[in-house]
Amino acid sequence: MVVFPELAVAGYPPRDLVERRTFLREASAASDRIARAAGDALWVFGSVAPNASRSGRSVFNVAVAARRGRVVAEYRKRLLPNYDVFDEARYFEPGDRPLVVRAGARRIAITICEDIWNDKTFWKQQRRLYDRDPVADVKRAAADLHVNLSASPWVLGKDRFRERMMRQIARGTRAPLVSCNLVGGNDGLVFDGSSIAFDASGRLAARSRPFVEDFWTVDLPDGKGPLPRRQAPVSLLRQALVLALSDYASKCGFRTAVLGISGGIDSAVTAALAVESLGSGNVTGVAMPGPYSSKGSLRDARALAEALRIELLEIPISPVFESYRSTLRPAFGKEGCSEAEENLQARIRGALLMALSNRNGHLVLSTGNKSELAVGYCTLYGDMAGGYALLSDVPKTLVYELARDFNRENMRIPQASIDKEPSAELRPNQKDSDSLPPYEMLDPLIEALVEDSLAPAAAARRAGVPLSLASDIARRIDRNEYKRRQAPPGPKVTGRAFGEGRRYPIAQKFEIE
Repeated sequence: MVVFPELAVAGYPPRDLVERRTFLREASAASDRIARAAGDALWVFGSVAPNASRSGRSVFNVAVAARRGRVVAEYRKRLLPNYDVFDEARYFEPGDRPLVVRAGARRIAITICEDIWNDKTFWKQQRRLYDRDPVADVKRAAADLHVNLSASPWVLGKDRFRERMMRQIARGTRAPLVSCNLVGGNDGLVFDGSSIAFDASGRLAARSRPFVEDFWTVDLPDGKGPLPRRQAPVSLLRQALVLALSDYASKCGFRTAVLGISGGIDSAVTAALAVESLGSGNVTGVAMPGPYSSKGSLRDARALAEALRIELLEIPISPVFESYRSTLRPAFGKEGCSEAEENLQARIRGALLMALSNRNGHLVLSTGNKSELAVGYCTLYGDMAGGYALLSDVPKTLVYELARDFNRENMRIPQASIDKEPSAELRPNQKDSDSLPPYEMLDPLIEALVEDSLAPAAAARRAGVPLSLASDIARRIDRNEYKRRQAPPGPKVTGRAFGEGRRYPIAQKFEIE
């Protein structure tokens, strides 16, 4: 038996592509070609199939079982997730029955991803989302093997959670479980693969390497396959970001990237990730010192470029900034506008990066992190300008962990970039701490308020901070939704990312208390 992931033919998520008849025709034709290629082994792969009924959605999310050149069975996914980043109920019609196919004397139950995320024995302490439980059907069928096709996006900690859940399912159904998961980056989602197999007692029998296409065999019910060593969460995060950028760039037709190098930690880590993803010869850094940039920042930018072996362009922005100030002086008056002048510097830098993108076909990488995006500590059309925001779901404290992970192998991130106090350097002696609490306080608050949707009082208790601070951060998060709505896409790596994961209205007057 050969197993492939959910929607392996169409890609996940196909979204409005399934509304195009030509897309469905080509997916169907591809499925037929794959089925004709199947030999003596039973092939099971994910695809889409039209709904011939006059009611319901027009397409099914299916698992196709093929053998000896023909389709022998087709299973329709029954549980369609419609939460967080998932909106399958918008596109797919749910199936209404289980499927067991035969391969020789073996009886094989087939499910697709979400079908196993409602097991009442595993989720008994939490609210289950569906009234049906396909896992219970697998147990009633007394199947010899349970095969699950999956497109389960990765976030921090999810690989271990999936493993605990699937172990419980294998043990509860008394059937070996094999789950084949998608691998790759699709827009804001990154899939880790990490396909896995358990025997009927719930013993781990085999597991894929994460974040790479993999192929392995395992003989069940008693055999074993590869069991690669577990990796630290920060290492998995790094691989997730590298794969997300690599696939986003290649699928969108980019071979090269450009980004601003400020000498700070965010741009340093983004550049290091870009080099791992695209290669040092395909990454261009741009140092754009302004009137308030320190000598150390330019020195650290040069050190980073040398360590990463990337080209570094140096384009001072002070002449352009002074021209802007002169042009705006009649409108601003004698007093000027300090906030506007700070943002002008960021917008000049954004314009220069976009000009280089236009000239050379680079993908512009914005370097802002989740902590800054949460509270609006960023400039629209300035440091937010770009085509892909690699760190947009990475809190600042995790950015530092990534930097240290890079430097465990060799010194790629200058130590000064790690040690210095963060600063946007848009006014004299500016520090992030002038406007924000320490990131060690801010990041747990953002996690509580955004990922867990806690009220400020509960968030303050969990993070161990004053209620006044939690309330202020909650207001800032809500007020800056309009900025995030205009930000470039970036990979989701935490429990709830801004954008698709947290869908908050821009125009609203509700005040969280």
